[in-house]
Amino acid sequence: GCLPTPLFWAADSFCVAAWNMALAVMLPSVAFLTTALCAAGAKVEIQPMKHDIQQIQASNFDTVIGKFRDTSVSSLWFFNEDSKQDAAFLDEYNKVAGDLKGMAKVCAISCTDFPVFCKKNDVKETPTVMIYPTNPIPAFAFQGKLESKPIAGKISKLLPDYSVMVTAENADTFVTTEPSKPKVLLFSDKKSPPTIWKALSSETVFRRTVKFGFVSKESSDVVQKYKVKKFPSVHMQRGAKAEIKEEYKGEMKFGALKDWVNLHSESGSGFEVKSAGGQTAESIEDAKPWLVQEVPELTAKSQQDICFKGEGLCVIYLKDGAISQGETDMLEGLSKKFTSQLSDRGAKMKWMWLNTALEPAYKELFNPAQLPSTVVFNPHKRLRFASLDHGEEGEVKGDKNSITNLMDKVLGGDARFKMVPGQKLPVWSQREAAQKGGKKEL
Repeated sequence: GCLPTPLFWAADSFCVAAWNMALAVMLPSVAFLTTALCAAGAKVEIQPMKHDIQQIQASNFDTVIGKFRDTSVSSLWFFNEDSKQDAAFLDEYNKVAGDLKGMAKVCAISCTDFPVFCKKNDVKETPTVMIYPTNPIPAFAFQGKLESKPIAGKISKLLPDYSVMVTAENADTFVTTEPSKPKVLLFSDKKSPPTIWKALSSETVFRRTVKFGFVSKESSDVVQKYKVKKFPSVHMQRGAKAEIKEEYKGEMKFGALKDWVNLHSESGSGFEVKSAGGQTAESIEDAKPWLVQEVPELTAKSQQDICFKGEGLCVIYLKDGAISQGETDMLEGLSKKFTSQLSDRGAKMKWMWLNTALEPAYKELFNPAQLPSTVVFNPHKRLRFASLDHGEEGEVKGDKNSITNLMDKVLGGDARFKMVPGQKLPVWSQREAAQKGGKKEL
């Protein structure tokens, strides 16, 4: 903001000089100095926990944008940190990032820090927004009004659409071909698929594992067949004969829809698997229930799928025994909160719990001062973890507030990580399978 002087005072980033206006006439040099100080206060600061924009560096342009050109659409705002025009544009561009959250990469780069990169991209003034469509369409500078609506609209139009227009003629064929892939149908009173539907259909994993259909209200036969009464409406069919049907009940938002579809894209679509003897059939969900659980249990069988394979950090809730429904709800709430905050910022948190009574080697490794407790585990390259601090006298309990504080420390770079001795994980307990007719290990 503006620097305070005996004559002027600051409120946030705005200069307030009400009773000074007359003096400014008599003291033009003071007025000029104050104006200069105000202008100097304009600064672009992209804050990860406040903005949805992903700020990049010249060195990671290829890893964030370049290598995804075949499948993803991105935008990149070139800015100068001390530019008033860029500072004024920040909120507009952040609206674009919010509107397209998860659907397109909305990024920014500082020409103050990386002038060579900006010059190489022929940026002569800021703000400049470059848009990177999917190959082979070349990148181009956005030429319209630098406002959120036209920029978001331009990006939305470039999103690839892999959904199928479903009518009475092809409806049955659509839901029964490629039975291993769930079919998700959007019933709409619009003529063409909306942005979120195009984005879901072109999402990296879903392109391989799910088929998306679009049904216009005008296809009355299909609408009646599915007994659709309101628009928009989303239905899923899966199974070898498309016999499993489910209607989506959540919000019509990209993130919520993606999570719902993801439950079935990861679970193998619920097909039956025969045991070695061919006697017992079980569904993929029964064989790997952790794939469809928001907060699964960390065990010898699940550890690769839910923590140690794939990207992200593992948030592990430690409990002496099984967790209660209340604890599960609390962890699910925290998971949703932090997932929402971190989506598209290159950070991913995977939530789970561990029964220390059944995994003594891991209790010894984490050595919690009390239970329940929590650790954030980094399973990549150097194995290390950050523990919840229970206070000198154990006054801090392992609850929602203390876990939130631990997460904030980790995300803020203030957490202290401890190396796993010898960089080798302890041995997992080999649990006996439940007796026939009993419940299987989760």
